[in-house]
Amino acid sequence: MAFVPIYILILGFTIVVDYFAGILIEQAAGKKRRFFLVCSLIANIGILAVFKYYNFLNDNITFLLKEVGFSNPVPYLSILLPIGLSFHTFQAMSYTIEVYRGNQKAERHFGLYALYVMFYPQLVAGPIERPQNLLSQFRKKHDFDSSRVFEGLKIMVWGFFKKLVVADRLAIYVNSAYDNVGDQNPMTLLLGTIFFSFQIYCDFSGYSDIAIGTAKVMGFDLMTNFKRPIFAKSTGEFWKRWHISLSTWFKDYLYFPMGGNRVGIPRWYFNLMVVFVVSGLWHGANWTYIIWGAINGFYLISAIVTKKYTDKFNMVTGLLKYPRFHLLLQVLITFSLIAFSRIFFRARSVQDAITVIKKLFSFKDYGLTGDIKILTYSFFVIIILVMVEFKKEFYKGSFTLSEHRLFWVRNAYYSFLVILILLFGVFDGGQFIYFQF
Repeated sequence: MAFVPIYILILGFTIVVDYFAGILIEQAAGKKRRFFLVCSLIANIGILAVFKYYNFLNDNITFLLKEVGFSNPVPYLSILLPIGLSFHTFQAMSYTIEVYRGNQKAERHFGLYALYVMFYPQLVAGPIERPQNLLSQFRKKHDFDSSRVFEGLKIMVWGFFKKLVVADRLAIYVNSAYDNVGDQNPMTLLLGTIFFSFQIYCDFSGYSDIAIGTAKVMGFDLMTNFKRPIFAKSTGEFWKRWHISLSTWFKDYLYFPMGGNRVGIPRWYFNLMVVFVVSGLWHGANWTYIIWGAINGFYLISAIVTKKYTDKFNMVTGLLKYPRFHLLLQVLITFSLIAFSRIFFRARSVQDAITVIKKLFSFKDYGLTGDIKILTYSFFVIIILVMVEFKKEFYKGSFTLSEHRLFWVRNAYYSFLVILILLFGVFDGGQFIYFQF
């Protein structure tokens, strides 16, 4: 609305449509219930299609028509993509679907329903909440609770650290590497690709932490959106740890309705691939995102197909006798696969992504270049991140500074985090990556 004030009508339209659709779905019976649900979904998906995918589809149609000697008479629209459109559209859709399924009563209070769609901490980048969790909380009275406020602020501080110190610091190197891939050497692109995996994790999970912490300060509990995905042992496990609210959304509203894994094997693989391709398209109207989604779908299907062979390999080689080494190997392989797929996620075009891949596999000119100071800072913040995440992942019940019984120890820990933010944070107004989705 700050850019184009009239865009507030987009939210207003979807709120009004879905509010009445929920009531009508609850009151109706038989095919009428499905009709009202379909009307709601068409309204939501229609807005998403126009603002996010219209020009993408039009460009591709223009290209195809040009190949056969025709011109496309359909005009290109000069429109902005409203910030967070995909997030609040999916949250609104989950409401009417849950009412249709009988898992949620239709909300009669228009203000409370509007608050569900527009709850500011997670409006623009999630987590994508379900009505069962949020609407009931809006009806409760939330008295001031200092312990809850401090807990929320602590979560926010860690989120700001991940965003300002890690993500935005790494972005300096990543942007320089990917802005002109043709002029970069393989080592620069390799480090840029590795750094981007940490950047996007800290950027997005940092936002989720800030959103969750902000909501907690006010007395509301949002769902966990990340569970330290950098330590995932397989690509399947990775997607159970990464952007959990979106992964579960696709699982509940697309994967299971298509049959999930309760179908024949070919159809099961097809369902998995469709979910990942649609997930890629959800992230952006560009072939790079679609290819990124397809690669991750391929990873998951390949893991299922080859499971018995990998299990046999582990037995024959004796890797299971060395659980720590085996765990490290699994984590490194998973991280490498995910980082490789993100080349398409980060590249500005498919051609740029192919250029990066060709250079990475040229196996020459792997000399270290670039600003040593920037590289030093980058490795420094990654080491701090990994150390803290490692402690949370593998030593949950042991000594911890953040939850120490002594007040001054806890204060010292968070004061140190704030000092690190002030000393090493990048305060240039950099946007969150997922705002564009």
